[in-house]
Amino acid sequence: MATPNAPRPAGKGRLLVTAAALAVVAGVGIAALLVSVFEHKQEAKTPFFQVVDLNDTIDDPAIWGQNFPLQYDRYKKTTDMERTRYGGSEGVPHSPTEADPRSIVARSKLELDPRLKTMWAGYAFAADYREKRGHAYMLEDQAYTERQRVAKQPGACLNCHASLYPTYLRLGEGDLTKGFEAINHMSYADARKQVTHPISCVDCHEAKTMNLRISRPAFVEGIRALKASQGVNDYDVNRDATRQEMRSYVCAQCHVTYYFRGAEKRLTFPWPKGLKVDQIVAAENEDKVGEWTHKDTGASMMKARHPEFETWSQGIHARSGVACADCHMPYVREGAMKISDHNVRSPLLNVNASCQTCHRWPEQELKDRVEEIQTRFVETRNVAMNALVELIGDIKQAKDAGATDEELAAARKHQRDGQFKIDFLVSENSMGFHADQYTVKSFAEAINLCREGQLVLRHDVKARNIDFAPTPASIPAVAH
Repeated sequence: MATPNAPRPAGKGRLLVTAAALAVVAGVGIAALLVSVFEHKQEAKTPFFQVVDLNDTIDDPAIWGQNFPLQYDRYKKTTDMERTRYGGSEGVPHSPTEADPRSIVARSKLELDPRLKTMWAGYAFAADYREKRGHAYMLEDQAYTERQRVAKQPGACLNCHASLYPTYLRLGEGDLTKGFEAINHMSYADARKQVTHPISCVDCHEAKTMNLRISRPAFVEGIRALKASQGVNDYDVNRDATRQEMRSYVCAQCHVTYYFRGAEKRLTFPWPKGLKVDQIVAAENEDKVGEWTHKDTGASMMKARHPEFETWSQGIHARSGVACADCHMPYVREGAMKISDHNVRSPLLNVNASCQTCHRWPEQELKDRVEEIQTRFVETRNVAMNALVELIGDIKQAKDAGATDEELAAARKHQRDGQFKIDFLVSENSMGFHADQYTVKSFAEAINLCREGQLVLRHDVKARNIDFAPTPASIPAVAH
C-alpha cells in the first residue's frame, strides 16, 4: 500500500500539462476564428469604402473604381481578346493611320463571309463589319470603323457605345429625354465630341445607392410600348421592374435591335407588337422603315442590330428567370464579399462560375453542348445565306433585263422581309445559343421567304423570257 507522501507518477503530470496546453491552443484557435468571423461580417456589412463622393456627372470608371476597386479591376479585363470556337474577339494587326490610329483591330466578318457584302450592298455595313471586342473598346471601335467614312452616321449610334447619362442630363439641362433628343439631332461627328468614355458605371448604377437603373430613354420608351402590347399600361421600368429583371434590362439598353425614326433620326426600339422577329418585321413595315435601297435589287431595306435581348427572351434561360448577368457577369467571392464579375464576356470562357452553378455536368460536356448548338446554327445559316444571295442575284438579273418596279415589287418584298430575318439572326451574337429552336425555326421561315421570292419573280416577269442563270458555285459554305 502506498504511503501518503509518495510522489505522483511522472506520466500523469505530463498528461495534465499536455491537456492544459491543448486547451490553451484550442481556446486561442476558437478566439481567432471568432475574430475572423466577426471581421468578415463587418467587411460584408461595408461592401465599399467611400474614397470619392460619386454623383451622376461622373462618367470616368476609374473614379468609380476608387470606391469599387474589385469591380473596376475586373472591368479593365474587358480589354482581353479571347476567342471561343464560334465567337469572341481575336485581335489582328492594323497599320495605324491618321484616320485610324489603332494598331490592333478585330477580325473582319466580311472577309470570313463575302455573302454579307451582297446582303448589305449599298449600305455602310458592306464596307466594314467586324467581330465584337470587349466593353472597353466599344467607343474606340465605333469611332474608327470604316462605316464612319462611307456614310454620315447619326449621333444616336452612341446610345450603345458611350457613357451618355451625364451627357443627356447636361444637354437636356437636367431632363434626360431632352438630352437624348438633342443627341438624336446631331451627326455622329458632333455627338462624339460630347462624350469621353465607353459605357461606364454611371450608365447602369445610381451613384448614391448603387441600385441598378435604366439610363437610356430609348429603352424606357421601347419597354413601355412592349408592356402596353401585353396589356400593362403606363409601365415605368425604373419604378416597376424587379431587381432580377433589371439584371437583364440594364444590358438590354444596348444589346437590342433598333432603327432611326423620321427626319430627326430618333432612336427607336421596334417592340410595339412584341419581341419576336415576325412581330418586329411587322412593326417596322407598319412604320414604313426604309434605311437604304439595296444596290443590286432596288429594294427598300431594314437593318437588324445585335438583338441579343429579343432572342434571349425566346429561350429557355429567359423562361426560367435567368438574367443576362447570371451568365455573363456571374457572382464571385472576394473575401467575405460576393460581387458581380464585371469582366463581361462569353460564359464559355468562365464555365465554372457561369454554367456549373446550375448545370452539374463536367465543363467539357457543357462546352460540347453549346458548340453543338452553334454548329447547327452555322450550318443552317449557310443554307439561308445561299438562298438569299440567289434571290438577290435573280432580282438583279431581272432588273438588268428591264423588268419594271411593278414586276419586281413582290420579289423585293420577299427580299426585304426574308433578309431582315437572316440579318437579325446573323447579327445576334450568341450564334443561336440564346434560343436555339427559335433561331432554327426563324432561319427556316427566312429560307422559305427567299425561295418564294424566286418563284413569284419568275411568275411576274415570265413574259420577258429571262433565262435565269444559276447561282455561281463559288458561294462559300462558311464554317466561321
